[in-house]
Amino acid sequence: MTTEATTASGAKPRARPAAVILTPSAQQRVADLMAQAPEGTIGVKLSTPKRGCSGLAYSVDYVTQEAKFDEKIETPGGTFYIDSASVLYLIGSIMDWVEDDFTAGFVFNNPNAKGSCGCGESFTV
Repeated sequence: MTTEATTASGAKPRARPAAVILTPSAQQRVADLMAQAPEGTIGVKLSTPKRGCSGLAYSVDYVTQEAKFDEKIETPGGTFYIDSASVLYLIGSIMDWVEDDFTAGFVFNNPNAKGSCGCGESFTV
């Protein structure tokens, strides 16, 4: 996956890698979410609000309006956004969707995380 930007002169530089790589399973989950999304939804957005034992948490929500500086990643199942304030915490991360008999959820392999709480719900950079 790549994302494209334009320069101030309007020229298109070469595409740069996306800040977060979504596994095929995560892409399918985005498609599933978009298939059942409320009216007016334009995509799914990842952010890292301050909360939890370690300071930051991962939050995935529907989005109805594109924010100017958010990272935008086109996936086969819909548009995936990354909150502009969260991009630096997430560069190089891999986002996966994992389901087993007892749980289901997005799992993040974040090389920027220096630690996490015992329950795994929050992280620190």
